[in-house]
Amino acid sequence: MTIIFQPAPDLTPPASKVGIFYWARTKLFNNLINSLFTLCGIAILITLTPPLLNWFLFDAVFIGTAETCREGQGACWSFVHAKIKLFLIGPYPMELVWRPITAAALLFGLFFATARHYLSSKKAVIGWMLLPLPIYWLIGGGFGLEVVDTSDWGGLLLTLVLAVAGILASVPIGIVLALGRTAKNTFIKVISVSIIELVRGVPLVTILFMATIMLPLFLPDGVEIGILYRVQFGIILFSSAYIAEVVRGGLQSIDSGQSEAAKALGLNQWMITALIVLPQALKIVIPPLIGRCIALLKDTSLVVVVGLLDFLGIAKAASQDAEWLGFDAEAFVFCAFIYWLLCFSLSRYGRSLEARGQNSH
Repeated sequence: MTIIFQPAPDLTPPASKVGIFYWARTKLFNNLINSLFTLCGIAILITLTPPLLNWFLFDAVFIGTAETCREGQGACWSFVHAKIKLFLIGPYPMELVWRPITAAALLFGLFFATARHYLSSKKAVIGWMLLPLPIYWLIGGGFGLEVVDTSDWGGLLLTLVLAVAGILASVPIGIVLALGRTAKNTFIKVISVSIIELVRGVPLVTILFMATIMLPLFLPDGVEIGILYRVQFGIILFSSAYIAEVVRGGLQSIDSGQSEAAKALGLNQWMITALIVLPQALKIVIPPLIGRCIALLKDTSLVVVVGLLDFLGIAKAASQDAEWLGFDAEAFVFCAFIYWLLCFSLSRYGRSLEARGQNSH
């Protein structure tokens, strides 16, 4: 008679090893120092939470005038409501507001489809590479649409345009610079290293000032480039140098034995890089690469120093309205929430990419 072994079902863990109390005992109160820090943190939360909740919610004014807000004790969210158009699209003409709305729908629709993996990798890359064309056409006009000068772009609209175009352009440029820095050709390597180190050696504010003030001096007579496009060029250049170093770290982490095996199979250097080394390197550097994209999104707030009113700049300008003086805290809290929402979404997308890459192994 053949006996078939059947394993017994897994036993449930003891009650003392699961639940919130076990987690707190092992993570927060596992030794004297951690217990003291936990108690201090709880005391701070108990002290600060009630007044913050009162200011944010219970005593806040959600609908009303500036005078109503001044009579209250909490936040004046009616100020954000009154200035919401300025926060989102700046001084963009109200009668053409359907154009930035359509551009935003394209952006977030493609992001949602990519994040949910409704598109194949090839289709997603093509979609993102082509996305700036309809966005700039819709927002800026031309080819049948009324032209809107870039001086009328502002608010969250301007921040997203600078960030999205900057990310989409700086990632491939950074990859090219990283490949150039690791190339065997001395001339290509020297050029790549010079660009990377020169750009990384100066702050972004300096690059923005040079793009807005010095770049026009080198242009031929009669050639003019708008300040927005000059600033966009500076942001792309700055981000590309940092992304190049991130990608270079991934390239160096690939074992040389894979390249040697590929050479033994008859593949040339370009095929080895494009088909074997680079795909693996990009999977490795997904977390720092997403981190650089998030940093680029936040760095766009520096364009206010060269006269562009991005999301943060328009919030400061809106709070200077004589009717709503004194409510700049609400403006900056609203900006902080939107920045957090965008950065958190990018972070979650990066984690999904990382998990997908690990599962593919």
